[in-house]
Amino acid sequence: MWIVPEAAIGDLMTEEAAFGAVEAVFGAMASGDAYNFPVIREAIGHADALYGFKSGFDRKALNLGVKSGGYWPGNADKGIPNHQSTVFLFDADTGRLKAVVGGNLLTALRTAAASAVSIAHLARTDAKVLGMIGAGHQSAFQMRAAVRRRAFEKVIGWNLHPEMLTRLASTAEELGLPFEAVGLERLGTEADVIITITSSFEATLKNDVVRPGTHLACMGTDTVGKQEVEPAILARATVFTDEVAQSVTLGEAQHAVAAGMIEESDVNPIGRVINGDHPGRTSDGEITLFDGTGVGLQDLAVASAVVERAIETGVAVEVDF
Repeated sequence: MWIVPEAAIGDLMTEEAAFGAVEAVFGAMASGDAYNFPVIREAIGHADALYGFKSGFDRKALNLGVKSGGYWPGNADKGIPNHQSTVFLFDADTGRLKAVVGGNLLTALRTAAASAVSIAHLARTDAKVLGMIGAGHQSAFQMRAAVRRRAFEKVIGWNLHPEMLTRLASTAEELGLPFEAVGLERLGTEADVIITITSSFEATLKNDVVRPGTHLACMGTDTVGKQEVEPAILARATVFTDEVAQSVTLGEAQHAVAAGMIEESDVNPIGRVINGDHPGRTSDGEITLFDGTGVGLQDLAVASAVVERAIETGVAVEVDF
């Protein structure tokens, strides 16, 4: 069995590699070569934490495993990420444990890669302004991955706690882009691409400020009750997701479906666009929305890539198990 510790992940997994792994697994899901198992996610009644398991099997890549972890909101005060997770990979031929991989950085990279995949396949090619809603730990990863997919000239951002916007400002500076803190109305009317990455349980972005042609990547809603945007936005948009079953039950689409504004059949797997079975965006005036719920197969794909690289470079630790 191989162990790849959390501290080694940063030198092993690049944004480009994460993008490729996530794009491939979305395509495999849409073609029926990979599937996710039902998600378990529960409030544990301690430390205000949410804890759960995401797992699946990719028959094409032979990735079988589970990510165990969750969200501890008090961790920020302890100087560690709120999201904590570990990926366990199993041999698909025997069921034996193959690898244990630190999952914290991988989670951030695969989540950012998912929104970047949606931008690459759905955003207008002339998109110039990137809007960021949320300035938590994952926001910097989201911005870095997004700017690889379009020639953005500016980043604008909003956060419930304005003092945290320094993270967005410093990341934009690192990328050589100007940054401006703005209100939600201006963000909605100016941004060509909007990424929402919050833990909100109430819609932040309102329908009347989102203009035609916008692409939205809603990346924070992964639990029943969470919500980042008004359901009416989904009713106006062509909606895509990583996993339809998750989108309509615990993703952003849960609210629009519950309100009768859209049907489950209105939610499209983004893998169909990747595979060429769906046209994706069909006009510059179309609103597209990606509901990124986060699936176990994403974690398995990036973890498997990391293990291969770790073995090649001698970083992985082999132990008898």
